Amino acid sequence: MTIRPTVTQLLDAGFGMGGEPLVALDLADTEILVTDPVTDLIRSDEQHAAWWQLQAGRLPEGPIPDVVATRRLRSAVREVLDAQLTDRRPLATAIEDLNAASAAAPQSVRLGADGHIETRYHPEYGGNAKLAAIARETIELLADPEQLTLLRRCANPQCSMLFLAEHKRRQWCVGSICGNRARVARHYDKTRRHA
Repeated sequence: MTIRPTVTQLLDAGFGMGGEPLVALDLADTEILVTDPVTDLIRSDEQHAAWWQLQAGRLPEGPIPDVVATRRLRSAVREVLDAQLTDRRPLATAIEDLNAASAAAPQSVRLGADGHIETRYHPEYGGNAKLAAIARETIELLADPEQLTLLRRCANPQCSMLFLAEHKRRQWCVGSICGNRARVARHYDKTRRHA
């Protein structure tokens, strides 16, 4: 069983958003693209370690990857997902980085005692199991046309967060945050026009 962090836990730790079903989306969302300059939420060693700690319940055991490797995978994940959302071909380097991270820690599937398939990572042969798991998750998302229809970017123009919409009408990363901001802005505009 995987334990995903809640939005509240992530916000309390200083991360703008998260708690998505896929760790890959939470990783992509550690960079806020709508600010100038772009805001990196894992810029310090402490933030980097805190993010990995919050995600530990849904990733394989093993050491935390270094910050450079984390950022490199984050860039690749963001690029391939943004390309999907904008209906363009992703940069070849992003695909190469994604595939390299996935292949760097060999993996095998096993039948668990409960009858479910388990993935076992073999970092003893190199690579980082955590990065490999996130890369694999991204690859599996891109290869699943049904799940890809759920991939969205927040409708708030002041937000760059990605998410999987549990229902087709979902348009905000978090309704209680960006959704409320949009409702307040609409109300303000409406009352200002009628004043």
